[in-house]
Amino acid sequence: MVRLTRFELTRVLSARALQLSLGAPPLVKGTKELSMLLAAEKEMEANALPLSILRRYPNGKLKRVELN
Repeated sequence: MVRLTRFELTRVLSARALQLSLGAPPLVKGTKELSMLLAAEKEMEANALPLSILRRYPNGKLKRVELN
């Protein structure tokens, strides 16, 4: 798994927590009693997030980082 910066990690977790709060089904079992943020963290630890990040480098290149 690719190491994320603290900013990328925060953005991914908050985006997934928002999706869960809007009714998206959890991708990992046992998250019903957890808060949305903790459920998103558990999904992240299980490599179950179907999200990707576009990293922009100073030389102008873009790199797509898959989270699952």
